[in-house]
Amino acid sequence: MHTSQAGIFALGTSAHTYLEFDLVDEKKRKEFFANVAAIHEPRTTTGGVNFVLGFRPELWREVVPEDAPQGVEGFNHEIRGVEGFVMPATQHDAIVWLSGSAYDVIFDRARSVVRDLASQAVLAEETCSWSYRHDRDLTGFIDGSENPTLLDAPTDALLPEGVPGAGGSVLLLQKWQHKVAEWEALPVEQQERVMGRTKSESTELQDKPPYSHVARTDQDEFGHIFRRNMPYGSVREHGTMFVGFSAEQKRLSRMLESMAGLVTGTRDALTHYTQPLSGSYYFVPSIESLRHLR
Repeated sequence: MHTSQAGIFALGTSAHTYLEFDLVDEKKRKEFFANVAAIHEPRTTTGGVNFVLGFRPELWREVVPEDAPQGVEGFNHEIRGVEGFVMPATQHDAIVWLSGSAYDVIFDRARSVVRDLASQAVLAEETCSWSYRHDRDLTGFIDGSENPTLLDAPTDALLPEGVPGAGGSVLLLQKWQHKVAEWEALPVEQQERVMGRTKSESTELQDKPPYSHVARTDQDEFGHIFRRNMPYGSVREHGTMFVGFSAEQKRLSRMLESMAGLVTGTRDALTHYTQPLSGSYYFVPSIESLRHLR
């Protein structure tokens, strides 16, 4: 049996930092992989940190070909949808996602990670996130209403036993900046039709429009995933970090195509009020695979 990285399912954390790295010299990728795999949580029973470690799929395939899931690729090309809508491709070589209950501990560990990897990789992107009103995003709606329970989530998020990459997961990481003025100018009833859910109770609308976010990302159609979205940003500029784990990359890629209007020709209405700034796919290997890298 393969063991997934515990940080994938570590719900209830309120402070998060996403560190994305680019290799300085690809000839030293094995050394870089070993150093990333050696990252560990602080030795404390309070104020701990969860880690999720991932790698660009092509890079993982070069270093550990026997443990590389078939057909998984980086976010190497932008997605051009209808009405001029574009999802940018900003693929990096590795992700270190830290989460915990207190940001000071996250901050100190993040500095340590960047320092330890400095000779091999540059910090290409850093984003800090935090929980908002328990489980809501900055639109005011509950996020992750269709998430599976922790009992069912591994089936949706992890590659099964018997295939290359077993116990690992495909991670989609995107930063979406909200168009706050436009969104908050909408009456609640119109916001609910954009989302396809009620704002107060997150009940799915029986007559949700085909352009609604719920309709365009229907997991019964595209396959189930496990989401760990979090708000990010400042008062002036803020939005949502989309953090989606799946046993199959196709579930994630098809949802993005649907949002862009490439499946039915209908664009997700939410994309009129939030703009994607980044997009990367990472393979998040099992604990056993990380140990073999050290």
